[in-house]
Amino acid sequence: MSKQELVDYMAENAGLSKADATRALDAFMEGIKEGLKKDKKVALVGFGTFEAKDRPAREGRNPLTGETVQIAAKVAVTFKAGSKLKEAVNK
Repeated sequence: MSKQELVDYMAENAGLSKADATRALDAFMEGIKEGLKKDKKVALVGFGTFEAKDRPAREGRNPLTGETVQIAAKVAVTFKAGSKLKEAVNK
């Protein structure tokens, strides 16, 4: 499902205009980003948990040449589905 399809779905099912649904979805995504920056975790009970995890710098290998390369440290975002989401998808 694309963002536009999700906006259309939200507008239809929540009785919103497409513009209002777009603003709501954008605000939701910004809220997730801000929560990850501030607390490194956003938990939506029943839906899932977004978490920002620090990944340390490490050594890797170029698969073509076998040469050792340095992989920079970064923050990775993970998502763990909640029980209700898992149930809904497995039906």
